[in-house]
Amino acid sequence: MHADKELDARGLNCPLPILKAKKALADMHSGQTLKVISTDAGSVRDFQAFAKQTGNLLVEQRTVGDDHITLLKRR
Repeated sequence: MHADKELDARGLNCPLPILKAKKALADMHSGQTLKVISTDAGSVRDFQAFAKQTGNLLVEQRTVGDDHITLLKRR
């Protein structure tokens, strides 16, 4: 799926991937998508909770090698 913006959060540990994603989403328009690539295994669970708390849509999550890829749609 196409992402309007991509955030490379590899090597960052909790809560940095979430904080960087929150900042990136704040600069985006409603309906735009953000792709976050993280190596922190805890970020998978963290982004699920983040989406519920913020009202942003969790479109997809998948793991490719050591990378955890999350696709969020701005509310």
